[in-house]
Amino acid sequence: MPVELTDEEKAVYAWQIPVRDFGEAGQRKLKASTALVSRVGGLGGPLALELAMAGIGRLVLAHGGIVKPSDLNRQVLMTHDALGTSRVASSARRLREMNPRLEIVEVPENVSEDNAAGLVAQADIVFDCAPLFVERFALNRQCVLQNKPMVESAMYGMEGQITTILPGRTPCLACIYPDEPTAWKREFPVFGAVSGVVGCLAAVEGIKLLAGFGEPLTNEMLYYDTRHMRFYRMPLTRRADCSVCGHLPVRSESSTEP
Repeated sequence: MPVELTDEEKAVYAWQIPVRDFGEAGQRKLKASTALVSRVGGLGGPLALELAMAGIGRLVLAHGGIVKPSDLNRQVLMTHDALGTSRVASSARRLREMNPRLEIVEVPENVSEDNAAGLVAQADIVFDCAPLFVERFALNRQCVLQNKPMVESAMYGMEGQITTILPGRTPCLACIYPDEPTAWKREFPVFGAVSGVVGCLAAVEGIKLLAGFGEPLTNEMLYYDTRHMRFYRMPLTRRADCSVCGHLPVRSESSTEP
């Protein structure tokens, strides 16, 4: 049975439903969708917030650990009152304040090889916001295996980047990074506003994919440098010898549907 919008939902989303090619049909698709967000920190927090406010029906949030003072410069779902408590619980509480209709699955652990398959299986789309490549590669492998779209985003200092991965149609993360970058570290310089930029861009990508409109950011990496306010695109190429997706046949990109 198709998902319908309540009168309350029509009132809440009255300003976005008129967006060209979106409409009530797009809003219903969002309501019927589930997204997995890997880490809800400085990047994933704004992303999850925008998805919640846009009316996605269900979020699976995976983030371990407790709220620390150093989180509070950028993690918009963490509060001073939540210091010393679960990050994912703090995030879920804040999101429900913004959208009490939202269903949330709280996973108080980070993505790993052990849980990636089960987490990805719950979602229609995956948002990779983890700071460590071991988590990113685990998500990428499962998205390829389960044919799930993944919005890949990251930031460092004053810069950020984003691309959308559609298995069989675009390069996967292992195509882009055949080997784990050795210079990547768990802690790095970050302004909340800079990570929020890519979080919002990732949310827009997800909304387009789930609602089936617009043009996804595929086969290109969008980079931005907020120090000089420059945005540019870098073409990406799928690797025939990729150990993760090289076995997949090439699929058409004619549809924006996942």
